[in-house]
Amino acid sequence: MHISLTKREVTQLSYEIIGFAIKVHKELGPGLLESIYEECLKYELESNGYDVKQQLTVKIDYYDLETETDLKLDLLVNDCIVVELKTVENILPIHEAQILSYMKLLRRPQGLLINFKTTNITKSVKPFVNEYFRMLDDE
Repeated sequence: MHISLTKREVTQLSYEIIGFAIKVHKELGPGLLESIYEECLKYELESNGYDVKQQLTVKIDYYDLETETDLKLDLLVNDCIVVELKTVENILPIHEAQILSYMKLLRRPQGLLINFKTTNITKSVKPFVNEYFRMLDDE
């Protein structure tokens, strides 16, 4: 799938998503279930005009095998940015591998891994880009 946004637009969209995550975290604080943050972030994004898909079923092509599976992808914003939410003490390499796999399977250029079990969302967000981001126009 071709993303018609530029690198700058994708980056701006990710900053906006992080801003809404900060708003949700400031209102609710840490310590709740991941699903609560997911619903509230989805609400904030949709209320502000963003297109949000939740818990996607994605077709996976493996050689000549085609299968559909529930990836349990938290959010896909504007059909462009994969958002994976966590409520864990520490982000582990498996969490990073998970979001990178989602981005690859969906052919999306950017992902945000956001841990709500923190006192500072800004310090807990991990952005990821891949080869699909590098293929986007700069401006």
